[in-house]
Amino acid sequence: MSMVDVVFPPGASQRDWVSDGILAVSLTLVSIVPYLVGLEQPIEYSALVALSASFTLPLVLRRHAPLAMLALSTLAGIFQLILVPVPTVSLVAVPVIAYSIARWVPGSLARSVLVVGAFASVLGPMRWVPGSDTNPSADILFWGACLGAVLTPYAIGRRTREVAEARAHQVQTAEERYTLLLAEREQQTKLAEASTRAMIARELHDIVAHSLSVMIVQAEGGRAAATRKPEVAAEALDTIAETGREALHEMRRIVGVLRSDPSSPEQPDYAPMPTLRDIPDLVARTSDRARLVVHGTAFPVTQALALTLYRVAQEALTNFLKHAGPDAHATVTLTWSSGAITVDVIDDGEGIENPTDGGGNGLRGMYERVTSMGGTLTAGPRAGRPGFRVTATIPVHGNANRPLPRRS
Repeated sequence: MSMVDVVFPPGASQRDWVSDGILAVSLTLVSIVPYLVGLEQPIEYSALVALSASFTLPLVLRRHAPLAMLALSTLAGIFQLILVPVPTVSLVAVPVIAYSIARWVPGSLARSVLVVGAFASVLGPMRWVPGSDTNPSADILFWGACLGAVLTPYAIGRRTREVAEARAHQVQTAEERYTLLLAEREQQTKLAEASTRAMIARELHDIVAHSLSVMIVQAEGGRAAATRKPEVAAEALDTIAETGREALHEMRRIVGVLRSDPSSPEQPDYAPMPTLRDIPDLVARTSDRARLVVHGTAFPVTQALALTLYRVAQEALTNFLKHAGPDAHATVTLTWSSGAITVDVIDDGEGIENPTDGGGNGLRGMYERVTSMGGTLTAGPRAGRPGFRVTATIPVHGNANRPLPRRS
């Protein structure tokens, strides 16, 4: 705390100025009225009134400049001690001065009022009571009463200050805790939004990219067969139309969920999640150059695990259609075991040099899906032979209670 803050404590408001001014004027009136009504005094009334007022009026500074108040009142008390042989009514301000210094002055500087009060408690009775040295017991009693008028309000003021500081510290701690809580909630909200955006991006990519790839392959095949086998071209157009309708339907469902109001009684129509039982149909609809091989006996698995492996197979087949070439073939191997389930997609096509060509959203999405389930994913060109391979393995144990949001 700077010296300016010690001399002029911060926090005093205009309302404090008014209340302190009322207090100072009230005590001044109490101090001077007895002399104004004509009580007999050993000195002139005007001087007595001035001395009394100079002792009480500095109370207007008790919260804004308490040390200045103490200095002015002490100076006025010295003049009273010299000029007035009896105690004045203005001494009623002593407890207020002691309390104010203890309440508003921090640290050891507040004890200055005790030093001044101790000297005044001894010098005052010696000045006011003639022959006070003849009765030591009475002197000690008188001095103790004067000193008690300083010590008691001082103790009350220090205690009040300690309570106020403790309460302010609690408020500050609560504000800091609340600010930290808001920051944590904001961070959690951002993470949740990022996770939701990533999930939506994966779903859109898997649905749209696969459907468009199938449509492109069918369109190219239909164009090649249009002159030689018109019926094959017609079948390709039917497949394109069906695939396009399915993709459009899925897109509308997703957009409907994103635009829906959770509080609305009309909830969007949700479709069931794809599962491992849908992989044979996926392979069949993708291309007649893709086949499915199953090892092991199927058993119930969680929706999250089934959807993840389905999306991996879907994305791998999409990449096969886009990059392997028109003469390539693909094999999808689904292996069931007691500890894990594996999807292995191998093609013998031309492949690509950079597996992240085109932005890498597909491989990145597969990796995010598989690792979130505690599994492993490997993807890259086949060693020593043409083609590309994608292998995803997800453990069965530990995925039984993983929550999965409903798919639109």
